[in-house]
Amino acid sequence: MRPHRRVTHRASAVLVAAVGAASLAGCGTDGGQLRSAGPAPTVIGPARLWPQLPPASAAPYDYGEGATARIPGITVPHDDVHTLDPVAVVQADLMATTSRSSGSDELPADTVRRITACRTAPTACPVLQPYYRDLTGNGRDDMVLGVRRSDGRLSVRVYMANSDALTRIMAVSDAVISVELAGRDVIMRVPSAIAGYEYRTVWSWDGQQHAMLPTQDEILRKTAETAPSARPSAEPSPRPATTSPSPGVSEGRR
Repeated sequence: MRPHRRVTHRASAVLVAAVGAASLAGCGTDGGQLRSAGPAPTVIGPARLWPQLPPASAAPYDYGEGATARIPGITVPHDDVHTLDPVAVVQADLMATTSRSSGSDELPADTVRRITACRTAPTACPVLQPYYRDLTGNGRDDMVLGVRRSDGRLSVRVYMANSDALTRIMAVSDAVISVELAGRDVIMRVPSAIAGYEYRTVWSWDGQQHAMLPTQDEILRKTAETAPSARPSAEPSPRPATTSPSPGVSEGRR
C-alpha cells in the first residue's frame, strides 16, 4: 500500500466559507437596511473520538519527508547549481548519507548500475534533464532532477546549494502521472488504486526542517482540470556530454 499523509486545510476553508456566507446572507442591499435571511445553520465543531486512547509517539512508516543529505565531493562555485553536471550530482548522491534512516527512495540495484555507467552507456542513463527554480526562497535557483527507476517509478530529487556545498532537500519515488513546478512548490500526481481517482501531493520548503515537506496530500476525482497541464513546460537544460561541469539553461533564469 502506498503510504500517504493527508495534510490539507480544505475542511477549515470550507468551514470559514460557510460562516462567511451565512454572515453575508443577512446583509440587505435595499436602501441599506438589514434583512434577515432566516436562521443560520448551527456550526458543529470537531468532536474527538475515543479520547481514552493514548496518542501515537512514532510514525507507522518512514515516508522520507524531512530526510536530507549533504552530497559528498560536489563543490558549487558561487552557489550556482547551473554550473553542475546532473549526472555527476546523482552519481555522488549514491554515496551520500541521509540525515536519518530512510529507505523511501532507495534506488534498485539495476538503476544504480545504470547511473554508474552513464558515461559509457549514455543511452541507458536513467538521469533525466534538470529543471531550475528557486524553491527555498533564498533568491537562488535549486536543481530538480528525475531518475527513472528500473521498477517503473520515478525518483524526484531537489538539490540546494549553500556555502559552495550541495544538499539534497527532497527525494521521493512514485509511479507518477505528472510532475509540475508551481511557484515554489513541486506538485506530483500519481495513480490511485480507486478507479477514476488520483493522488495529488504538494511538496513545499519548510524553513524549520530545512527540507521540502508534503504540505498537501489529497485524493481527487479525475476531471478535465486534473488532466496533465497543457501549458508550456519549464525548459530543461541539456545534459552535459562530458564529465566536466557545464552550465545549464533554466526557464525564467534571471
